[in-house]
Amino acid sequence: MKAIIIGAGRGSRLRHLTDEIPKTLVPVLGRPMLDGILEALAAGGFARSDVVFICGYRAEVIKAAYPDLTYVENRDWEHNNILLSLLCAREHLSGGFVSTYADIVYRPQIVADLMRSPHDLTLACDTDWRRRYEGRSEHPETDAEKLRAEGERVVEISRRIPSAQATGEFIGVMKASARGASALVEAFDEARAQYAGQVFREGRPFERAYLLDMLQHLVEKGAPIHKVDTHGGYMEIDTLQDASLAETWWRGGERGAP
Repeated sequence: MKAIIIGAGRGSRLRHLTDEIPKTLVPVLGRPMLDGILEALAAGGFARSDVVFICGYRAEVIKAAYPDLTYVENRDWEHNNILLSLLCAREHLSGGFVSTYADIVYRPQIVADLMRSPHDLTLACDTDWRRRYEGRSEHPETDAEKLRAEGERVVEISRRIPSAQATGEFIGVMKASARGASALVEAFDEARAQYAGQVFREGRPFERAYLLDMLQHLVEKGAPIHKVDTHGGYMEIDTLQDASLAETWWRGGERGAP
C-alpha cells in the first residue's frame, strides 16, 4: 500500500507565500505543512519510501528538499484539478493507498484510524468543521467538502449540502483497499470516456473535477463508502486569511488538537 500526496497546484490564493515554493512547503505552526503530513502518514505505518508525491508547480524545489520521496509529475496541473492529479499516480494505486491533500494540517491519529478501517473506501470526516469557518470570509462554508452519512456509511458528498444537514467535512484524507482502488480507477475510466470535454458534476468539466466529484459518482453507482471521524484536529490552509488564523484554530480550543 502506498501513500499518495496530491500537491501539484500552486495555491494562488496564498499569493506571495507561493511565489517561490509549492503550497505544501508554506510554513504553518512553525514548519512546512508537508512535514506534518509525513508525520501523520508515518503514524499509519508509511515510511518515506512508501510516499508518492504528485508534483507540478515548482516541482524542482520540492524534489530538492525531499529527495527520499517518489515523484510523479502532473505536467498539466494548470489545466486540471485534484481528481486528474490523483490519477497521474495510477500505477501506484493498485495495491491500495492512502491519499491526502497537500495543503492541510491534521492529527497523525487520523491516518492511524483510517488504517484500522475494514472498508474498501474510507474518508476522514471532521465533525467539528463549522468552528473553523467562523470569520473565514475568503473561504466560506459553501466551499466546504461536506458529507452526509447514515451511521458510518456516506450517502452524499458535495459542497452543495446545506451546512445544517452535513454530518461533517471530508478533510481530503482517504484510504482505499486494493479493491476500493480498483473500483475508483474503473469508475474514473468510465466517466472519462463519457464526460471528457463535457460537464461532469456541479457545472465543472471532467478535466477540472475534484476528488469529491468522483466519490459522489461512486456513491450514486452504489459503491459503499464509509467514514471515520475526527473531532477537530484538522485545518486547511487555502488563503492568506487561513494562514493568519492557523495558530488560533489549532491552539485555541480545537477538540482533539495536540
